[in-house]
Amino acid sequence: MHRLIAATLLGFAFTAVPAAGQSIESGPEVVLRGVPFDLTVSGAEAEDLPFRIDSATGEVLASGTVEAGGTATAREIRVSSGADLPLQVVVGPESFEVDPTLTSGWYSILPPLVAVILALVFKEVVTALFVGVWLGALAVAGFNPISATGRLVDQFAMPAVADSDHASIMVFTLLLGGMVGLISRNGGTRGIVDALAPFASTQRRGRLATWLAGMAIFFDDYANTLIVGNTMRPITDRLKISREKLAYIVDSTAAPVAALIPVSTWVGYEISLIGDGIGIAAQQTPAAAAALDVNSFTLFIDTIPYLFYPLLALFLVFLTSATGRDFGPMAAAEERASRGDGLFRVGANLAVDADSDEMNAKEGVPHRWINAAIPVLTVIVVVLVGLYTSGRASVGPEGSLSDVFGEAASYNALLWGSLAGTLVAIFLSLGQRILSLTECVEATVGGFRAMMLAMVILVLAWSMGAVTEAIGTSSFLALLLSDRIAIEMIPVIVFATSGAMAFATGTSWGTMAIMLPVVIPLTVALGGAEVLPGAASEAILLGGIASVLAGAIWGDHCSPISDTTVLSSTASACDHVDHVRTQLPYAVAVGLLSMLLGNIGTAYGLPPIVALLIGAGALVGLLFTVGRPVGETAVSQT
Repeated sequence: MHRLIAATLLGFAFTAVPAAGQSIESGPEVVLRGVPFDLTVSGAEAEDLPFRIDSATGEVLASGTVEAGGTATAREIRVSSGADLPLQVVVGPESFEVDPTLTSGWYSILPPLVAVILALVFKEVVTALFVGVWLGALAVAGFNPISATGRLVDQFAMPAVADSDHASIMVFTLLLGGMVGLISRNGGTRGIVDALAPFASTQRRGRLATWLAGMAIFFDDYANTLIVGNTMRPITDRLKISREKLAYIVDSTAAPVAALIPVSTWVGYEISLIGDGIGIAAQQTPAAAAALDVNSFTLFIDTIPYLFYPLLALFLVFLTSATGRDFGPMAAAEERASRGDGLFRVGANLAVDADSDEMNAKEGVPHRWINAAIPVLTVIVVVLVGLYTSGRASVGPEGSLSDVFGEAASYNALLWGSLAGTLVAIFLSLGQRILSLTECVEATVGGFRAMMLAMVILVLAWSMGAVTEAIGTSSFLALLLSDRIAIEMIPVIVFATSGAMAFATGTSWGTMAIMLPVVIPLTVALGGAEVLPGAASEAILLGGIASVLAGAIWGDHCSPISDTTVLSSTASACDHVDHVRTQLPYAVAVGLLSMLLGNIGTAYGLPPIVALLIGAGALVGLLFTVGRPVGETAVSQT
C-alpha cells in the first residue's frame, strides 16, 4: 500500500508497557517457525545491564548489554517449535516473559491470498477483504475466533482510520469528491464534455486524451488518479468507452509516470531508500565503500533505463488506446460498452455512484466548461505550489528540485489543493448564481456520499496491510531471496519477490522500504567489485535496484487490496473487482516480458535500450495476434 513504510525486514513489533526501569520495548505478536524476528529491550537509567533471551527449553537465543538509559535489539531470533515458547527475557535483575502466537510461515500469506481469491471469484471486495483481515487477526488473537473479531476492529480497522497519513488520503478523496459533486451540479462537467466534443470526437481520441492527461499530472499518483478519472469519465462515458478501460488507463499511468519522473513525490522517497541501501552496503563491505560513495539521485537516474515494467506499462496503455485493440476480459468489456449494452457490467458494484441525481447537473443551469476547468486547475496549481514551498522550506535555497519534491509535505499539499478546488467551485457557483448556498452544501455532501463505498474498501485495504505486517508476511516472503543463486539471477528474483510482496500486502512503498536496504547490500556482497557503479557488471546492481521499484508497482497493479487500485476504481466509478480482473492480463503480460527481456536479458549483457525495443515490439505483436479491434475500430473494418 502506497506510503505505508515497514520499519524492518526481519522484525515486526508491538509496544509493551515498561516495568521497573527496564523492559521489553518491542517484540513480536506472531512468530513464524524458522523466520527471524527482532526483540528490543531497554535498560535502567543508572547503569549498563546485561540482557539475555532464553527459549523455554533453556537455549540462549541472544545476549548482550544494554547501555544505561538506552536500548538494545536482539536480531534474527528464531523459534522452531512451540517448545521454545514462552521466551524468557532477562535484563539485569529483572525477568520478562514473551509468549507470542506461533504459526507456519505459509499461514502468513493466507489472509491476502484468501482475500484475492474471494474477490475474484465472487466479484465482491468488501466481504473478501473482511475475511482476509479476520484471518490475520485470528493469528494475532492466538487463534481465538471471538477475540479475532474484536482485534479486527480495535487493533486494525480503528488504527487504519486514525493514522494521520490515511486520514489525509480520506479527507483528500472526500474533498475531491465534494468538488466533483459541485462541478457536476453547476453544469461544469457537462460543459467540459461539450467543449471537448469536437476534439475527443472518437473513442481513439478519448482514450489518448485520457492517457495524455495521466502523463501530464506526473507529480503524485493519488492526485493523478483522482483528477484524471473524475475529469475524463463524463467524456469517456459519452464515447461509450467502458469504465473498466478508463480505470485501466488511469491506474496503469499514475504510478508508473510518478515513479519515473525525477520531480515527483515518489522519487524523493525512492532516492532516500537507495541512499540507505548504499550506506548499509558500505558498512557491510568496507572494501566497496569508496566505489559506493555515489550520489543517490545520480544512481536513481542510472536505473531509469532498467525500469522495464513502468516503461512498458505506459507503452501498452498508449498502444491499446491508439489501436483500439484489446484482449481478454477487457475486450469483452469494450465490446459491451460499444454495443450500448452498458458502460459497466450488469450487477456491477460501482465504487462510486456517479449516476445518482446528486451527481447530475441541476435542471436549467448553463453548461460552462470554465466552472469545471478552474477548480481542477486550482487543485493542480495549489498542490504543485504546496509541494514546492514546503519542500523548499525543508531543504533550503541550495537544494535541488528533486530534493525539494522529495522533502515536500505531500499530504498537506494534497489537502490544500482539494480544499482550494472545492472552495473555488463553491465561489463560482454562488458568484454566477447557478446554485444557492444550500444547494452548494447539498452538492458537496452528495459528492462525499458517492465516495463512501470507496472509503470502506480503503479502510479494509489498510487494515489488510497492518495485518500482513503483524503476522510477518513480508518477512516470510523476503526469505525467498537466497544467497545461493547465480548473481545474474538477482534482478529477476528481486522483481518477482517484490511483486509478490506488493501483491500480498497491497503496498508498493512498504515493499520498497523492505527490499531496497536488503537488495543493495546483498548484490554487492555476492557480486563484489564487478557489480559496483562504473564496473563491468554494474547492470546487475542497477537492475536489482530498478527491479525493487518496478516489481513493487507490478504487484500493486495486480493486487485488489492496493489503495491506488481502489482509488482508480473510485475515480472511474468502476466495479473494483472488474477493474482488477480486466487489468490483470495486461499487467501479467508486461511483467513477464519485463522479467524475461529486462531482468534476465540485461543481466546477461543485453543493452537496456535493446531490451526495451524488443519488449515494445513483443507487445505490438501480442496485441495484433491475441487482441482484436473493438468499438469504432471494429466497425470501421467491417
